[in-house]
Amino acid sequence: MHDAEGEVREHYAAVHSRLTSLSAEALAERQKTLERSFLLQGVTFTVYGAESATERIIPTDLVPRIIPAAEWRTIEAGLTQRLQALNMFLADVYGDQRILMDGVVPRELVLGAPSYRREMRRLYVPHKAYANVCGSDLIRGQDGRFAVLEDNLRVPSGVSYMLANRDAAKRTFPGVFQSSNVRPIERYPDLLLATLKSMAADWRPNPQVVVLTPGVYNSAYYEHAYLARLMGAPLVEGRDLVAYENMIYMRTTTGLRRVDVIYRRVDDDFIDPLAFRRDSNLGVAGLFNAYRAGNVVICNAPGTGVADDKAVYAYVPDIIRYYLGEEPILPNIETFLCREPAQLSHVLANLDTLVVKAVGASGGYGMLVGPHASAAEREAFAEAVRADPANYIAQPTIQLSTAPCLIDGRLEPRHVDLRPFILSGEKIVVTPGALTRVALRRGSLVVNSSQGGGSKDTWVLADGDAPEVRP
Repeated sequence: MHDAEGEVREHYAAVHSRLTSLSAEALAERQKTLERSFLLQGVTFTVYGAESATERIIPTDLVPRIIPAAEWRTIEAGLTQRLQALNMFLADVYGDQRILMDGVVPRELVLGAPSYRREMRRLYVPHKAYANVCGSDLIRGQDGRFAVLEDNLRVPSGVSYMLANRDAAKRTFPGVFQSSNVRPIERYPDLLLATLKSMAADWRPNPQVVVLTPGVYNSAYYEHAYLARLMGAPLVEGRDLVAYENMIYMRTTTGLRRVDVIYRRVDDDFIDPLAFRRDSNLGVAGLFNAYRAGNVVICNAPGTGVADDKAVYAYVPDIIRYYLGEEPILPNIETFLCREPAQLSHVLANLDTLVVKAVGASGGYGMLVGPHASAAEREAFAEAVRADPANYIAQPTIQLSTAPCLIDGRLEPRHVDLRPFILSGEKIVVTPGALTRVALRRGSLVVNSSQGGGSKDTWVLADGDAPEVRP
């Protein structure tokens, strides 16, 4: 909110003026009202392993994060470029594998990844759009530029909290919001539905889209139900669908209804017990055969995880250059691959300064934040890395940028990252907003909701005059 000289940044002027006009008691009351609103709406998230209730509300901060129009244009162009290249990468590694034969990405890294699905080889995907919904995580470096921390191409969560945060921000600061020239995000459900329908066969008019959820005990169940309701699409579990003659039908009170597109929020392993894990009760027996026959579309496509593998991430700049002949607009974070002996030695010698991650893990699990870990924790992690070095990467400990948050009635800085959402079907669309994730504990760098992190609204400003200050 303030620059290095302590001056209020121009694009924060309206929000700063409003915040300073309110007493601490008034701010605290608005924060409580916001939390009550989330509770009444059921905006919840399950933290696995928590001893308290199964679900809790998403901790949400009422102070918005603001991104100027010019800065967003760079983010938008960079994310579009990145997803275009990653979709081309997926089409290639499940097709001719040119990039592997040319040695740009190591063959064993891709074909040996647990998330690589040999079942997807030579399988046609409409528009070559494998990752229909992508949530890339960005951080702002010390030079002020945004960089990509990781890509999430499988079943990224958080977009419902982005929409809920926007509703809350509008109610909390109605005057400031209306005068700040904020770009709208409310059309996201319509854009998502249009993207999903664009994946259906051309000869199927008004294709039937469903949202496939693992069920109420999944950590993101609220989001599944919320998106289905906003899109007007049925929310189904595996038991609600049936395969018959290589087609997928939904059980309804009036009989079976054919399904054309499945927006699945179920991991690859569980979508079809006949094709993947046999013990799965979450998927649909015969779904993959219907998919292979072209009678139904699964979004995101199975096997997209190989492109967001944390080891493949290190090669994304080369992937962009290879397919697009362009320099990456958004840089990567320096990454050490423990599968390389020289880099492994460096990682083991510098565990106290690095963040080490398991390549297939997500949600903040399977990682070591070296500077915040004890000597015993570092040694235990070093043992795991030595036992299976190919399963780990390491990155420098990035001091995430901070944003002001209302903590116990006072504004205090907390570390944040940024998760924009990108849709890919017939075309690529970057939603002009994002989920800003917040590490609520002082000094913490862990922003994941699954690790107890919170969120706040992100205002992307439209081109035009500076926002007018209004109460």
